[in-house]
Amino acid sequence: MMGIRKFAKKYFGKIVFSVAMVLVLSGIIAGINELPVFGSAALDDALVSNSASFSTDVIYQIVTDRFLDGDLSNNPDGSIFDKGNLRKYHGGDWAGIIDKLNDGYLTDLGVTALWISSPVENITTMDPSNNTSSYHGYWARDFFRTNSSFGSMAEFRELIQTAHNKGIKVVIDFVPNHTSTAEYGTIVFPEDGRLYRDGTLISGFTTDTGNIFHHESWTDFSTYENGIYHSLYGLADLNHINGTVDAYMKDAIDLWLDMGVDGIRVDAVKHMAEGWQKNWLSDIYEDNPVFVFGEWFTGSTGKDGQMESFANNSGMSLLDFRFANAVRNAFSGAGTMTDLNQVIEDTEIDFEEVNDQVTFIDSHDMSRFMTLAGNNRRNVENAYVILLTSRGVPTVYYGSEQYATGSADPDNRGDMPSFSANTTAYQVISKLAPLRKTNPALAYGTTRERWVNDDVYIYEREFAGSVVLTAVNRNQGTGYNITGLLTDLPAGTYTDVLGGILGGESITVSSAGGVAPFTLGPGESMVWQYTLSSVNTPVIGNVDPMMGRAGNTVTITGRGFGTAAGQVYFGTAAGKVESWSDSRITVTVPNVAAGLYGIRVTTALNAASNTYAGFEVLTGSQAAVRFAVNNATTAYGTNIYLVGSVHELGNWTPANAIGPFFNNTPGIGTYPTWFYDVSVPAGTTIEYKFIKIDGSGNVVWEGGNNHTVTTPAEGTAVITVNWQN
Repeated sequence: MMGIRKFAKKYFGKIVFSVAMVLVLSGIIAGINELPVFGSAALDDALVSNSASFSTDVIYQIVTDRFLDGDLSNNPDGSIFDKGNLRKYHGGDWAGIIDKLNDGYLTDLGVTALWISSPVENITTMDPSNNTSSYHGYWARDFFRTNSSFGSMAEFRELIQTAHNKGIKVVIDFVPNHTSTAEYGTIVFPEDGRLYRDGTLISGFTTDTGNIFHHESWTDFSTYENGIYHSLYGLADLNHINGTVDAYMKDAIDLWLDMGVDGIRVDAVKHMAEGWQKNWLSDIYEDNPVFVFGEWFTGSTGKDGQMESFANNSGMSLLDFRFANAVRNAFSGAGTMTDLNQVIEDTEIDFEEVNDQVTFIDSHDMSRFMTLAGNNRRNVENAYVILLTSRGVPTVYYGSEQYATGSADPDNRGDMPSFSANTTAYQVISKLAPLRKTNPALAYGTTRERWVNDDVYIYEREFAGSVVLTAVNRNQGTGYNITGLLTDLPAGTYTDVLGGILGGESITVSSAGGVAPFTLGPGESMVWQYTLSSVNTPVIGNVDPMMGRAGNTVTITGRGFGTAAGQVYFGTAAGKVESWSDSRITVTVPNVAAGLYGIRVTTALNAASNTYAGFEVLTGSQAAVRFAVNNATTAYGTNIYLVGSVHELGNWTPANAIGPFFNNTPGIGTYPTWFYDVSVPAGTTIEYKFIKIDGSGNVVWEGGNNHTVTTPAEGTAVITVNWQN
């Protein structure tokens, strides 16, 4: 069934629908704020209205139920509520978050974005397989209603408006992978993984006549394929190639975005088909080009080709587990500062947009950093110095600024221990977080190691003449005399941004860029910065999103664009400028052929920027299609791929083919049947063929005529053909 959003867009147009939703969902004109205009403030990239880019932001992650109980009346009944039991609800809600917004705790901390638990209605019974309630928000029941223990729709809108009035964005956790637990041995689950749409039942797991769910049993995590089409620990796994599920998830996320949400954290992206997710993101970006980042969990610091490919091609950023693990290793003794620097250098290469990956040092899925680092407060404080001055979008996990402890789930999700503004960790964050708004080196800069050994890491971030130099000594028993240090800081004397709270001191820089010798004492951290007040040559820092069809809006951030509008080029084609300031431009993607484009800015004075490479122009609106081929026999080490007549299928180029295809999911396809879910242009006639590629890169094309298919105008499809010899 066509959702209200798609119906309105199809029959009444995007503008009419957008206005209608503002009136219906916001209810008040005051809900519209900071509409961008030409010639706006020099730091326009730092405004809350910039929901496409989070590079100047510091995110604060809140497990809503564990933060603050601001409204006792919405606490659930006693069967799932017990403040003495970490597996049950504790009463935290949106009213509590609003209270801490209003009393200054969050604004004084310097955070400018809140990542809150999934706001949707969850199951209201205990999960009998683990005796846990859904306090965390990951066991959805109805994506079109709120979790009543967190608050009502009106209270959610109040949270958004209060945050925006404080200059703070709101990110929601969103969980399109599954509903609630439905399969574990012979256990009967009261909710049966049921999915509802605004109160109307779509399906239960054991009564699933509509193929809403996958029924492949638990994943064993052995392969990427197994993790996608099997369930996570028995959670009812949604079948996204089902048209009802596809429309449901598109309409559901639009409901929340139309209420003013600024960003989306997508759960379990490793366990959903990339093709479906790209189609879903494309639909989001047509109307709401917000910042989206996903969770691809890894316990390693090493390269993961599948993960990096997803980050570079799916249209969304990722939580940077490689960075997190490297910092955690450095302060737990499992690694060194030299190792951390190596990860920083490696990821600069592996991620095409490394500054858009979301960094952190602990989260709801990991032990608390305080516990990991031996309950040592200075370790926590020094780790935050690194987090807040490194590349990426930093995230503070609630309570870490209060030195919260806890090992495995649920101990790492305890109640907020305090709201003190006097802890040293709180002070470190409050001094460094605002620097991301004023010094573009932290938002967009490159990273350069300046001095490193196993204990000390000194690195420099630089962008368009602005510089931040950071020095951290993890060894609390040994100091180091720092000599021979070079920097791009201009000649002069620089005071420690931290004000000496971690032992910092001033440094003097010569005209040749040499730093006068100084001592980095045991456990000390120091940060020095220089912000260039005026940039004459335009420099692009970020482009967000990095994917979209012609007609979509894209945000370009950086410095030196000037206040008078110039031009933005996608290759050689100019896009329509929608707003322009010295640090932020919004532009409409021009009507160019689908493919990858470099973006550059030319100012009103004809000064040209750097070229920001890799923006993907899609052929048009997207649909998710499962392509399957029967009787495709191969030798060991040879895989099946797909090529075709559109950009999304590689434009007949084997090097850009889609795959490798899957062949080991009994309910969908097993060898010699191969399948893959792909995002393709909707309502388009496509020609395509399958190819075989062996381990040496040799290509064997399918015989016969090209296959031809007209993709659905919206929704999904399954296309199955036989291999042609």
